[in-house]
Order: sequence, then structure tokens, then C-alpha cells
Amino acid sequence: MVCQHPYAGMRSWGAEAVTALVKAALMFKYEPPLHGNLKLQSTIMAPLQELSVINQGDVRQKQLECVHQILHNNGDTLSHGWPLILGVIGAVNNQQGEKLVQMAFQSLQLVVTDFLPIIPSIYLQVCVDVAAKFGLQNQELNVSLTAIGLLWNISDFFYQNRQRIKQELHENLSESERNKLGMLPFDALWMCLFSKLGDLCVDPRPAVRKSAGQTLFSTISAHGALLQQETWKKVLWQVLFPLLERVQKFSSSASTIKDELSTGNILIHHSRDTAEKQWAETRVLTLAGVARTFNSKRKILQQLGDFPRAWSLLLDHIESAAMCPNAEVSLAALKSFQEILINRDPSKPEDLQDLTSDFIQPPLEEVINRTGDVKSHTQTKASENTTDSDSDLSLWMAAWKVWLNIGQIATQPPENVDKSQKVYVPSQHFLTALLQTFPALFMHIKIRFVTADLHKLSTVLRRALSVPVQGEASPFIIPTYPDVIITPLQETGLQVVDVLIRTVKTGPDSMQSMYPDIFNQLLTFIQYGVRAPKYGGIETKAFGTVKGPQVDWVTMNFVPFSEKAVEMVVELYRQNAKHPAVINAHVLQNIIKTFRLPLGLKYSCPAPSTWMLVINSLFTILNIGLPVARKHDAAFTAMWEDLSGAFEDFLFSKNPSPPTLSVEDFQRDEAIDCKVVQVIRDDILPYANSMPQDFVVRVMDILNKGSIHSATSDTFIDTESSRKLREDFAKTCFETLLQFSFVNKKSESEEGSITKLAVLSLLQRCQEVVKKYVEDERLSGKCPLPRPRLAEMSSVLKAITTLLQSLKRAPVKNIEGSVWQQVIQLFPSLVECTTSSSPQVCKALKEALHEYRDLLAPPTPTVHNGMYQK
Repeated sequence: MVCQHPYAGMRSWGAEAVTALVKAALMFKYEPPLHGNLKLQSTIMAPLQELSVINQGDVRQKQLECVHQILHNNGDTLSHGWPLILGVIGAVNNQQGEKLVQMAFQSLQLVVTDFLPIIPSIYLQVCVDVAAKFGLQNQELNVSLTAIGLLWNISDFFYQNRQRIKQELHENLSESERNKLGMLPFDALWMCLFSKLGDLCVDPRPAVRKSAGQTLFSTISAHGALLQQETWKKVLWQVLFPLLERVQKFSSSASTIKDELSTGNILIHHSRDTAEKQWAETRVLTLAGVARTFNSKRKILQQLGDFPRAWSLLLDHIESAAMCPNAEVSLAALKSFQEILINRDPSKPEDLQDLTSDFIQPPLEEVINRTGDVKSHTQTKASENTTDSDSDLSLWMAAWKVWLNIGQIATQPPENVDKSQKVYVPSQHFLTALLQTFPALFMHIKIRFVTADLHKLSTVLRRALSVPVQGEASPFIIPTYPDVIITPLQETGLQVVDVLIRTVKTGPDSMQSMYPDIFNQLLTFIQYGVRAPKYGGIETKAFGTVKGPQVDWVTMNFVPFSEKAVEMVVELYRQNAKHPAVINAHVLQNIIKTFRLPLGLKYSCPAPSTWMLVINSLFTILNIGLPVARKHDAAFTAMWEDLSGAFEDFLFSKNPSPPTLSVEDFQRDEAIDCKVVQVIRDDILPYANSMPQDFVVRVMDILNKGSIHSATSDTFIDTESSRKLREDFAKTCFETLLQFSFVNKKSESEEGSITKLAVLSLLQRCQEVVKKYVEDERLSGKCPLPRPRLAEMSSVLKAITTLLQSLKRAPVKNIEGSVWQQVIQLFPSLVECTTSSSPQVCKALKEALHEYRDLLAPPTPTVHNGMYQK
């Protein structure tokens, strides 16, 4: 009563009297000794403990000073008095001042540092409770953080003295008390420690939450192997999952407004200047810790009967976090997802090691890293040789569904975009992490991975790669020209396809039927290089046209990505051109259709390297695919039209070469055109009899068109005298026509259709060019025609000369009368050209007219039905 007196002096005298009596009683020499007399210790210490109910600061100070002296003088003899002493120390509350909290905590530090080994094991839980109380008090932040460190020291003490503690608990606790715990007493100690740390993980103060979270998961990682299997079930359902729920609840309801009062004059980084951002950090730490626990303790957890339910709940938390608007939380969720997918044991198979070597790094372990796990060599070997059981496979399929949900929802393009409202667009880092998670997951689900799953994956891939970049962030993500390189997201997208290819290659026939879909995916990527995809209704600027941060969204540059996809298509087709699934799905036709787009654009492609790579890849593809097409002609009937269209679009592109193109580059490009004609000559025309007639006709039209390159200008005077004519290309086309005309054949039956097309169309085209030249020269008066027109005319006359020479050398019976008629009809037009003032034209004309000398004489053979016969 005196200690509660309103007068301070009276309280002081009362507290002094109580503490003096307690200290004197403890110092007295009893027989038997005091440390063995539980009842006497309780009687002596009870008055000191009763002072804890008094909220007066001066009384509390006297009480704590007494406790500190008792610890120094009688600490080694307290024995059963420890619960009372710890109870006095732990009588801390938020109404007490900083000084009293610090005084009490100094006593607790002394207990943990010096007296833990002599405290009876049955009282160790009280020590944990008291340390946790100091962690939860809000008067002194440093005390809370140091108290969490004491909890780690206590856990380390439990581990190092586990055998003694287990034995003492078993001896000192009755069977009924042990049964009441529901677990082994030693495990109950750990559960108490984990629960208290879990409470600290949701403390209002960010620093306390972070320290407690790190300590909790480091403790579980280091000492979790000591727990029994049933105790792990309680850890899951009484500590970890409730912690995830509470953190998610607090994080979702946290304020997004900066609190100036709580921060005061302290400078805080912008990433932590609101409660919502601070709770986001806690959510990241918690989810990463739980995921790491599932991964490191998987063998133990899988033996629990309700592990599938725990796995499903963890996946739900990961999915929820991945859909969080906070970028830090969503990215960490994917990292945690990857953590539970990949077994990071150094002895894992090399193929999986290769697949995951370049993936995102998991959340880092704590600096404190003590582990009780002992894995034998035989266990490691056994784990390598085992495969996923049916139950495990169902767990991985659940993970696959979660991955799909995240991918489909996060990459869903916004259709109607209102500029006044904020639109959610996933970041490149998030999408990269999402795709990087797939290979590890695919290693587990590939047995059940079907075509429908591939289609869903392809949708996610296309959407993810179509996502634009914020204008402000584009300089940091999109490289500046000409240092154009593939972005991490694009590289990861191709890695995903590569993983699919490698798995399908060694998989059963049912899996190899996916080849056409993989080809379609790569062909879609190729199109991105010349026709960037749209992302819903978002307005974007193309790469390379942005100057400054004045635009909201910028489209990624797909050129290197597209070109890498071209190389993958070529290699994949090289290996699987003869596969029935590839043949029946018309993959070669689809490749040609896709290649036709950049080939037709040619000089209008975003990068000149694109069309050059595509045309060279087409050469390789045709070299592989044409023999297959001839062997399985029924499956390739629709391909020939696209092939002839691709040739024509490329050789006679509607996009002219830029005026800045150098002569060397022009010659290089012309050589490529000539190579196309050579492919027609060597790989197509020799097998014309086995090809559709329409295709052959169109190919011959292409060669006719290319054999004499007409002027592209509609006017008879072309002021752009620097326009280049592909003379080598025209010569190659003409030589190809001659090679497959009757003039070089020994019999009339060989390739008669090509003969007729080659010669008649060529003569008709020569006549058109000559007539147009005569008309234009007459209209130009004294003004000479441009030099390219003169060069063109000269080329035509040389072609006529060569043709006449070939006709005269050929057997007469192989030449139809209509051919000679066209040759003779051309003569008047040639005579009209004799007025030309161009020496170049006159020289070529002279040689052509000389070839008509033999035709002007009466033929020596008789004429029968319009045919000359010898």
C-alpha cells in the first residue's frame, strides 16, 4: 500500500524497503541452500514481482535497480526464481518512459548473455516471451531491434544445446504436460520463438518488421531441420500462412499518402516515403522467405498430408502478389515463384542447370546462414534419378495454371484507353521475370504439356513482347541506334521457344506434333521486325522517332529479335523438313508467306540487314525444302503461288533503292538478285514438269521481265540520270531463258512449254521496248534521252542479237513459224532506230541488223505448213 501512495516520498520509502528486504533475504545463507527451495524463492521474490502492477515510474526504477543487483549478486543461485525475475523484467509497457525501458532491457541482455546456460530449460520459453515483449514496445526503436537480435542468439543457444535441453524438458515435464503441448517440448520452444517473431513481422515500424522477418526466415532455414514432421505442419498453418495473410491485409490497406509527421526531418528515399511502400517491402520479404522455406524444406513438407493444400495456398499468395499494382511486390512474387520451381542443389542435373543459369536471381539469403540440413551422397543421387510422381505432377500443373493466369491477366491489352485515366501496363522487368520462370516450370510439366497449352503459352508470349515502354524509361531500356541489340525480354522470349524446341525434339510423337505451332510462333516474331505489333488501344511511337520524353509510350525495336527468329526458323526447318507434321501442316508455305513481307518491302525495311538475312535464309530453306516438295507434291500444291509471288515481290520491289545507295552496295544487291535467278535456274526450272503449269508460267514471266529492265519513269525524259539499271541481272535472266529454250535442246519434246514461253515472250518484250524508244526519241527532238534509257536500249539490241544467233544455230524443225514471224515483225522497228544519235545504240543496232542478213535471202529448204525443213 505504501508503494502506491500518491506522495512520492512515501512511495520511494516503501519501494526502498521492499527491495532492501528482498536483497537481504536472497543474501542469507539457508540450510538447505536457497537455490533448491522453490517455495522459499517464490515467497522471497513475490513482493518484488507485485511492484510490477504499480505504474509509478519511481517505483519501477527502484524495482529494476534491485533486479539488476540481484542478477549480479545472486544470478547463479536463482534456479526456480527465474520466472519471477524475468516476469519483473518483462513487465514493460508503452506507458513507461524510454529510460525505464532501457533499464529493464539491460537486465534482459545480462540474462541472455551470461545466464542462459544455467536457466532451467523449462523456463527458457519465458525468456523468449520477455525478449519478444521488448521487441514489441514502441518507446525505443533501438531496444526493439536489439531484442530481435537477442531472439536470434536464443535460437542459436537452443541449437547448440539441443541435447541437454531435450533431456531436461523430458525429465522436468510430466506426461500430462507434454501431452497438453501437442508436440515435443523442444519443438514447442521453437514454435514459441517462431510465433513471437511472426508477431514482430507485422509491427507498425518498418525497421522492426524487416529485422524480424529476416531473423524469422534465417532461423527457420538454419534450424528447421531439428523439428519433427508434425511440428512443421504447425509452422505452416500457425506461423507462415497467418503471417502472409496479415502482411497482405496490412499492405492492402496501407496509406499511399506521405506522412510528414512520422518522418519528421529525416530524409527518406522516395521508394519508402509512404506506408504503402514500406508495407510493400515487408510483403516482398515475407513472400520470399516463405517461398525459400518451401524450396529448402521441400522433402520434409511433402511428407505432410496436407502439403497439396499448403502448396495451393502459397500459389494463391504468389498469384495475388503478382497482380499487385506495386511493381516491387509483383516482381518479387515472380522471383518467389521461380524459387519454388528450381531446386538449387549443386548436384542437380546439368541440363536443368543450363536452362536456369541465366534466369533471374532469387531473393537473397541472409548474411546469417547456419543450416542443420545434412544431405548424404546417396540421397543426392537418389533425388537425381527420381521423376515427378503423379501427385507431384498435379502440384506442378497447379503451378502451370497460376503461371497462365498471371500471364494472361497481366498482358491483357487495354482496348479503350482514356488518357485521363492511368492504364496498367506491365514493366519490361516484370515480363522478363515472368518468361524466365517458364523453363523451370516446363521441366516439371512437359509430360502433360499438350498443344492447347502451347497455344496459351504462345498468346502470353505474343502479348508480352508487344508491350510498349514508357516514354520516360525508353532511353534506359531501348538502346540507341546504331547500337541496336536484343532486349532482355526479347532474348528470354526466344529462350522459351528454344526450351520448347529442345524438349519436343526428344519427346514422343504426340509432342512432336507441336512443330508447326512452334514454327508459327517464330514466324510471328519475324513479322514483328517489319511490322511492329500494337498493344491494345495504346498509342505508341515507333523506335527511333522519339526525341525526348514527350510521348507516353514507345514501341520496342524488334529488328535484332526478328533476325534471331529467322535464324532459329532456318535451323529448325533444317532439322525437321522431312517430319510428317511439318509437311502436312504446310510449314514451308507458311515460311515463304512470312518471308514475302520483308522481301517485298526490301529497301523500306526498318533495317537493311533484315531483308538480306531473309533472302539468304530463303535460299537455304529452298535448298532443303524443294526436294521434299517434289517428293510429296500433293502436300505442296498451294506453295508454288506464294513462292513465285515472293520472287516477283523481291526482284521487282515497289520500294526503290534510296538515292544515297552507293555503287558498291548497288552491285552487292544486284548480285543477290542474280542469285535468285540462279536458284530458279538450278533448283526449279530443271524440274518444271513436276510443278504446276501456272507456277512455271509466272516464273517465265519474271525472267522475261527481268531480262530487259524497262525504264520505271512514265515520262520519256528522265532527269534522274543516276538511276541504275541492273545489267548483270538482266543478262542472267536472259541467259536463263536461253538455257531453257529450244535453241539448246536436241529434241522438240524436251520442256516444250518452257521453250514457247521463253522465246515468244522475250521477242514480244523486245519489240515493246524498241517501239517505246523510237517514240520517245522522236518526241525529245534535239534533246538526247537520259543515259539510262540509252543503256537500256543498247541492252535490248544486244539481247536481240544473241537471240537471232541462237535461233540460227538451232535445228530448224524445233522452231515454230510464229517465232520467225515475230522476228521479222521486229525488223521495221529496228530500222526506225537508225536515226538515233547515240553511238552506243547505233553500234548495238548495227550488230543486230547484221544478223538479219541470212533472213533476207530466200530460204533454201522447202516450206511445208509454215515450217522450214532441210
